[in-house]
Amino acid sequence: MQILVDADACPVKEIIVRQAKKRSLPVVMLLDTSHVWNDGYSTVITVDKGRDSADIRLANLLQPGDLVVTQDYGVAAMALGKGARAMNQNGMHYDSGNMDQLLFERHLGQKVRRAGGRTTGAKKRTRQDDEAFEAALVQLLDDR
Repeated sequence: MQILVDADACPVKEIIVRQAKKRSLPVVMLLDTSHVWNDGYSTVITVDKGRDSADIRLANLLQPGDLVVTQDYGVAAMALGKGARAMNQNGMHYDSGNMDQLLFERHLGQKVRRAGGRTTGAKKRTRQDDEAFEAALVQLLDDR
């Protein structure tokens, strides 16, 4: 098992690395060229800034049983399709029970934005969000 992180806008990279180190699990951070990361532990893969470059590379690296941390429902769907597990930065586990609804909501949001409408942005991240993510990550890693 390895942990693959869609790391461009991921606010929990440090938590992931800390928990992976405790379990000697490899971590792969995927970033585009506008981001830099070096924690001394993770393998960092830098890809072009092109649309979905990091997502495609991540999907190509995935193996059954891996864990993917991503905010992107499409990446999560690809991970599930390849037999991996996926969760977001708030600790929500993606699964076959919630994926269709999440993808549909994403589609509706895109339609609204294309038509000139606005959708609500993400709320400011809190320490409680980080704690919830870490608890969910620990549980997932310990149950593997």
